[in-house]
Amino acid sequence: MAASFQGIAKALCRLSPYLLHSRQYQLCLHRLPVGPCRGLSPFVPPSQLFCKAASLQDENTAQAAETLLRYKDRPWDYFESEEYIERYGTNPVWAGYRRNHKGGIPPQKTRKTCIRGDKICGNPCPVCRDPNVIIHHQNVKLLQQFISPHTGMVYDPTRTGVCMKQQKKLHEAINTARDQGFLPFQIPYVEFSGEDYSNSHDAVGSTPPPQLLTSGETWYKWYSEITPDETEVAKVKKTYKAYLKC
Repeated sequence: MAASFQGIAKALCRLSPYLLHSRQYQLCLHRLPVGPCRGLSPFVPPSQLFCKAASLQDENTAQAAETLLRYKDRPWDYFESEEYIERYGTNPVWAGYRRNHKGGIPPQKTRKTCIRGDKICGNPCPVCRDPNVIIHHQNVKLLQQFISPHTGMVYDPTRTGVCMKQQKKLHEAINTARDQGFLPFQIPYVEFSGEDYSNSHDAVGSTPPPQLLTSGETWYKWYSEITPDETEVAKVKKTYKAYLKC
């Protein structure tokens, strides 16, 4: 009798491909009585298994959506959460990242984008792989990870591995943050001498009065020292013969 119940259960489960891959199907087979009945039902209705699987799937989807919307309005809170510390520690988001590429020499430029429509490339960049890392001009803790503390310049994408699309967003967010005062400007110190501010130089001084010229003298002395080429002069005279007065 027990063998017949087990055969019927297996035949019904083969009709539903979903039950073949579900965990509830395995539990159903393990609970089937081999010997005398122990008070357990030899067959679990498929409707209950479908309801349980659907409820679990809905819960996982709801949790994923809640996780994505958690830091949407305040993306800077993610960098103070335990989730970020557990994943990255004290390192920036791009630390230890290595892009997949052919050959031993990495390419000179990163990829244009990691997400094209619904398709995500393999091994996406540090910004695209974590949905909680949101580029915003008020997300100072993220922007500071891509700025050199010594020079104040933005790191090259070949060092951080960020795709060109996210790199462009980083530049725009950093410029906006500096304009609005969220990030400081790095202005180098330059020593100026007194000669830089004087107006005695000929280039910035007052224009001298014109010289009194006598007949036959040129305005510039060096102009009289130039001897023109006779061939070029003849060509010019021939070209403008109609306009020259004899």
